[in-house]
This record gives sequence, structure tokens and C-alpha cells, in this order.
Amino acid sequence: MQIIVVGCGKVGRTLVSQLSKEKHNITVIDTDPQIVRDIATIYDVMGITGNGTSYSVLCEADLEHTDMVIAVTESDEVNLLVCVIARQKAGCYTIARVRNPVYSEERAFLRSELHLSMIINPELEAAMEMAHLMQFPSAVEIDSFAGNRITLLRFKVPADSSIIGYPLKDFTAKNGYNVLICIAQRGNSILIPNGDFVPVAGDVLSVILAPSDVNAFFRKIGVKTNKVKSVTIVGGGQITYYLTQILLKNGIDVKIIEKNPKRCSELNDIFPEATIDCADGSDQDILMEENLENTDAFVACTGIDEVNAILSLFAQEKIRNKVITKVNHVDFNEVIDSLQLDSVVNPKLLTTQKIIQYVRATNNSIDSNVETLYRLMNGSVEALEFLIQPNTKLNGVRLADMPLKKDVLVAGILRAGKLIIPGGQDVFQAEDHVIVVTTHVGFGDICDILAK
Repeated sequence: MQIIVVGCGKVGRTLVSQLSKEKHNITVIDTDPQIVRDIATIYDVMGITGNGTSYSVLCEADLEHTDMVIAVTESDEVNLLVCVIARQKAGCYTIARVRNPVYSEERAFLRSELHLSMIINPELEAAMEMAHLMQFPSAVEIDSFAGNRITLLRFKVPADSSIIGYPLKDFTAKNGYNVLICIAQRGNSILIPNGDFVPVAGDVLSVILAPSDVNAFFRKIGVKTNKVKSVTIVGGGQITYYLTQILLKNGIDVKIIEKNPKRCSELNDIFPEATIDCADGSDQDILMEENLENTDAFVACTGIDEVNAILSLFAQEKIRNKVITKVNHVDFNEVIDSLQLDSVVNPKLLTTQKIIQYVRATNNSIDSNVETLYRLMNGSVEALEFLIQPNTKLNGVRLADMPLKKDVLVAGILRAGKLIIPGGQDVFQAEDHVIVVTTHVGFGDICDILAK
């Protein structure tokens, strides 16, 4: 696929780094010549210095033969204009990053009237992820498939868990749960476990199950599932705006600590139901005065990663249920992992993941559609949802007879609304939603699971 990326800021750079791994032909456009040269050299892509709203610049990037234009500059208006020009002149797919809350409330209208393929808002995506995590506080990470009918949960095994010491095949047989533990992380090692894998305390496991079974499963293995009723957020930026909207609608009490008086006044006018404290949330004495031990969840959401990490480490000693850390940088994943933070949300990575999912979906084959894509464990594992088409050659073939690639696991099949944890005798049928977990990168078709 031929792709033009307009805007080489942090989001654009992250996006190019990920798309370059997918073997696309990429051209980047930015007004800063040094940034263009750097990205073109590092990721072996074509770079053009210029304004992406210029039709001549887009033509220089070969707009005529481009399949997709992705505009991720710092200006919403520029991004929208780039996409309108690309759509009218080339008829290609268009994706615009739009961050302003005013525009976000009109996403459906803008997308329809401007004929955009996709509008992406990093801050809104991050807020939705944070709110999702608060639904199941014991989870480190939560991903959903098939319209939220299948859940992939990542959690840390506590020292007193009943799952410790049993091979996975024995635990599943003993408890009769319709679940599958599909990824295991032990220290720096990540693997797709088989039935002989024996969990130990401190392992981080990812499990596939139906949302209705989550609480029962956690209770059975000795993981607490206390519901979040109150949240304290440090930082009053755009993510906090979106998150507060969601939490208040869900009946959750919200306290925001923000040091900018003007922003505090704005938030107070927008959210009269919330508690807005005008103070420096990075001050330990202030946090102690805020009675953190009496809140269920804490979100470190300032604009500085280092401050968020330190706040979260402090809060983890005080908070009962959930601590979420917002991180902007994408280059220090190993450092972030070493801190053993509860849950980390990175708006840029979430945005990139959504765009890559859409890119793969546009390459749908006659065998299957890529419906959902998640990159897990710092991108070392992918979890994909395929919608099986009627004429795929894999229909009716037993899983036991499929020559699967190494490190590929068929983790779930959703058929007629029911989750099936597949065994060797199960087969694919048309309209099945099939969940595949793999350490391979770049699957775009269900047949990619087969060894050549």
C-alpha cells in the first residue's frame, strides 16, 4: 500500500516507525526539513519538505497513485484540509487526527460531510482506555474484540492465587471455565504458553474470556475485583476532560487537582458535579491532604512523564484499587516496565494502533477481514480478530489439521454470539470472529497463520 503521512511530530514519527515494519511504501511531508531528513534516513522512507495543504506538494508525493493519506499535524484544521484535498483529488482513504473537543463532539458529522475514512483523537482514545481499565481494576490492560463480546485481560498473578503451581491444562479442566490463558510474561521473557505451563507469583498473564465471566474468574483465582466508585486525577488537560465526562456519566465521583487557576475555573464551569482543587498535585504534602487512601483510583495525567511515574509510584502505596499512568514517550518502554507501574496508557501508541488496524482492514482479502488489532507487550505480540468469509479455504478444516506457524495460537472463536475456546476438533465457519495471538507481526489474512 502507498501511504502519505503529513506531519512528523511525535505521533507522526511513531506512526511511521510502526508502518515501516508493515512493508508499505511511505512518503512523509513536514515543514521542518531537518525532521524530514531524520525520519527519511532512520525509517528508509521518502521525505518531502513542504506544507501538506499544498496541492503541488501532495502531487510531488504522488497523490495520484496514493492509497491512503494520514494527516497528524498539530493543527486540526490543517489535518482536515489535507484530507479533503486528498479525497477530492485522489479518492483515496483519508485519516485525520482531530483533538479539539468541539470537533470531537461533531466527529460523525465531519466524517460524513467531509467524506473522511477515519477521525482519530489520541486524548479521547486514552480517556476511553482509562475508563475501561476502571471497570476491571485488577487488570493491567484490557482489550476487546467482536463488539465487546470477547475480552482479553492482562493481570499480574498475586502470591496467594490458586492458579499458582498448576499446569494450565489441569487448572482449566478442574475449574471448567470457558477461558484461555494465551500470553505469559515472566520477567523479560514473553511466550505463548501451552498446557504444561505452570504460573508462578508475579507472572503477567493474558486471558481470553467473555466479559460476563471476568469477575467470577478473578474471584476464583484469588484476584480482587473491587469496583471503582471514586477517582482522583492529577492534571486538568484534554484527557482529563474526556475522562471526567465518561466517569461522571457512569456515576463515579471525580476529583481533579490542577495547578493552573484559569484551567481550574474552566473545569469547574464544565463539570460542576466534580471536585476541582486548584493545587500542585506533584507536591507530596498536597497529595496527603487530598486523602488518597480514601479514593478507589488515581490517574497521573500531567504533561510530564517523569512526574506521572513518580506520582503513580507514590499513589500505589495508598490507593486501594487502581493507579493509571499517562505516558507520552514511546522510546523508553523498558524503563517504564522496570518501574512496575500498575497500568500505563500512551495516547500516541493507542492512536498508532488504531490507524494500523484500519490500514490492515483496507487490505482485506477474499478469505477474511481484519476487524481488530492490538499490539501487546511493547509490540512483541499481536492479537487480531478476523471475520471469516464464506469462501475461505480454511472453512471446515479441523484446527488439528492446520499446519500452524510456530508461536501462533487460535485463542477464541465467536459464533452466533457465543465464545468458543477452540480445541483440535473445532473448525472455522463463515461469519465466525476468530481471535489469533502471535509473536509474528504483519498478519493481514487468516491464512497467514499457516506455515508455508
